[in-house]
Amino acid sequence: MKDKKRIKSIEVEAASLGEAIKKALKEMGAKKQEVNIEVLKEEHKGLFGMEGAKPTRIKATLKNK
Repeated sequence: MKDKKRIKSIEVEAASLGEAIKKALKEMGAKKQEVNIEVLKEEHKGLFGMEGAKPTRIKATLKNK
């Protein structure tokens, strides 16, 4: 049986940093300690929950073994 090829790097957007990390780890099939996380854009909430909110964007890259 062949091992599934792992994604080495991925960029992900989500409403919060925690959600973005979870999403990236799931897509990559990796554990948090196996990846480097770089925050590309921090979330920006709209005034009083109104329009203008912007999601967090991260880049997750597998660490070299």
